[in-house]
Amino acid sequence: MLARDDASALKRTPLHALHLARGGKMVPFAGYDMPVQYAPGVLKEHLHTRAHAGLFDVSHMGQIELRAKSGKLEDAARALETLVPQDIVALPQGRQRYAQFTNESGGILDDLMVTKLGDRLFLVVNAACKAEDEAHLRAHLSETCEITALPERALLALQGPKAEAALAKFCADVTALKFMDVAELTLNGLPCIVSRSGYTGEDGFEISVPADGAEAFAKALLDNPDVLPIGLGARDSLRLEAGLCLYGHDIDTTTTPVEGALNWSIQKSRRSGGPRPGGFLGADAILAQLDGGAARKRVGLRPEGRAPVREGAPLYASAEATDAIGTVTSGGFGPSLNAPVAMGYLPAASAALDTLVFAEVRGQRLPLRVAATPFVPNTYKR
Repeated sequence: MLARDDASALKRTPLHALHLARGGKMVPFAGYDMPVQYAPGVLKEHLHTRAHAGLFDVSHMGQIELRAKSGKLEDAARALETLVPQDIVALPQGRQRYAQFTNESGGILDDLMVTKLGDRLFLVVNAACKAEDEAHLRAHLSETCEITALPERALLALQGPKAEAALAKFCADVTALKFMDVAELTLNGLPCIVSRSGYTGEDGFEISVPADGAEAFAKALLDNPDVLPIGLGARDSLRLEAGLCLYGHDIDTTTTPVEGALNWSIQKSRRSGGPRPGGFLGADAILAQLDGGAARKRVGLRPEGRAPVREGAPLYASAEATDAIGTVTSGGFGPSLNAPVAMGYLPAASAALDTLVFAEVRGQRLPLRVAATPFVPNTYKR
C-alpha cells in the first residue's frame, strides 16, 4: 500500500474532488485514490445502506464493449463463450449475467458482468484486472471482434431499499427494471446504462455515466436525504454479509468456479450433455469438477464468539490438530448481524453445513461453524 506521500502516483476517479469535499478518508485501492469511509464511519454507512440508500463510486472498475466484426451480436456472444463458462448466446437483450474469465487450468482470471445491449456486449470487470482483461480479450478475440475500452465513463452504484425511489426522480422507467435487467436511459440529462444489480445483497442499481457529468449527477443524488456516500469499508462488509466473492481473495487463478461454489453461474447448455458443452479455457478441469465434484469448496463460516476471524487465518479440524485443512479468505464484523462472519475454503468432506472447525487467531483456536450464505437475506427485486 502506498504512503499518503505517494498518493500523487494514484489514479483518480471523476468523483475524487467530491470525495474530498464530503470528508472522505482516502486510501490506495487497485491503483486509485479511493474513499474507505466518510465522517459517519463504516458501521453507520453499512447500516444506512441496509435501511435507506448508499451511493458508491465504483468508477475504478473497467467498462468494455465487445462487437462482432460481422455485425452479428450472436457472433460476439459465441466469441466470448470461448473465454467464459457461461451461456452468452442465450442471454436475452437487456439482461445481465455474472461470468468468469478462466485460464487453461480452470482457474479464475477475473469475474465480471456481461450484458447484451443493442448491437454489442457490455462488460464490467474488476479494477485491478482491467488492463489484463482487455489484453486477454484482444489476444483471443481480436480477429472476430472489436474490443473497446470505455475509460471516459464513470460507474456509480446506488444500493438499498430507498434506491429505486431516489433514482426514479430522474427517470420513472427505472421502476420497471427487475434484478439483472439493463436499460439505456437518460438520467440528469446524461445517456446512462442502468443495471438493476449490485454488490451489497440489497436492491439497487449500477449506473454507467459519462465521466464529465458524473460529479453533477452524484451531487444531485446526494441532495436526497435518504442517500449518503458510502466508502470501501462498508462496501466490503456489505458484500461479505451477502456472501459475495472478492476477486483476489475468495477467488483467483488458483481456484476454479466449482471450488468457489459458483456452479450456479454455469448454465446447463455449457455443461456435459448440454448443446454447447465446454469450448472455453479450462473446460476439461471445470466440467470434470461439475460432474464429479471438487476436492475443496468455498463455504460460509460463523465464528461462535465475538472475535472476527480475518483473511489468512488457517482452519483446523479440531482444537488440537496440527495440520491446517483450510484457510479463511474473507472475514470481519457483520454490522447487520451484530456478529462476525467469514468465508474460506475447506475440504469437501468438511464443508457440510454446521460442521465445526477451528481458526488460529493470535495463538488461540477459535471455533467456527460452516454456515449457509448469504448471511443476510438478499432483497433483489425479482
